[in-house]
Amino acid sequence: MKLETVPLNESYAENGYVTNVSVYSEDEINNFRKNFDELESRFGKEKCQVGLIDWHFIESFVWDIATGSKVLDAIQEVMGKDLLLLGTHFFCKYPEKAPKSFVAWHQDVTYWGLEPSEAHTAWIALDDADEDNGSMLLIPGSHKQGQLPHETSNTGNNLLSINQQVSQEFIDESKAVQLELKAGEMSIHHGYLLHSSMSNGSGRRRCGLTVRFIPPYVKQVMQNSVGKRYSPILLRGSDYHHHFHETKHPYPLIVQ
Repeated sequence: MKLETVPLNESYAENGYVTNVSVYSEDEINNFRKNFDELESRFGKEKCQVGLIDWHFIESFVWDIATGSKVLDAIQEVMGKDLLLLGTHFFCKYPEKAPKSFVAWHQDVTYWGLEPSEAHTAWIALDDADEDNGSMLLIPGSHKQGQLPHETSNTGNNLLSINQQVSQEFIDESKAVQLELKAGEMSIHHGYLLHSSMSNGSGRRRCGLTVRFIPPYVKQVMQNSVGKRYSPILLRGSDYHHHFHETKHPYPLIVQ
């Protein structure tokens, strides 16, 4: 008997995420990894851990990772035909003994200054990501709770921009799911989905590119957590709202 798979949009609406979406071949992701390794050698691990924000404007390979046709096809399936690229951000965890870096439980859109607070994050694995090297933890269906209160974490080494975390009373870790991705795979999660990740206790790096998308009806009403305003780029569909100044593609789109 052939098992029917749940369409991405139905699974996403119910759970707030989809995972293990294959977007790049082994050769493609190996090439992207070589490009990132070169950045790492130039700028160092401290910079590359969380400091490479919106480098799709600077490095063509980052633009290529973020805008691959399989990436955009999957994003359209879960959020609709009109896509604005809001931003990109590398998250790179290195093996460490102490101190132990982690990402606290949070919701992405909390401090982004968006109205309505809607955004969708693709997490594209450059390295294999698993429990040993600190892959993402999430709570399925938690996006249905809407925006939750955040506070300042009282634990050091939180990698989030302003040391934020969701109040513990809203977290049921018994429901948490560990996302494991092979290099070249992608997960997508809703901006309200509760997620976190633990430290990298392996001997392997865990690097991925997060790519943030919004629909055109979203606007920015205040600066984000790092005091910036976004420069979204229309990738597919139409922008009938024009809440942002038009930003041209920094590089051509590559058709896979």
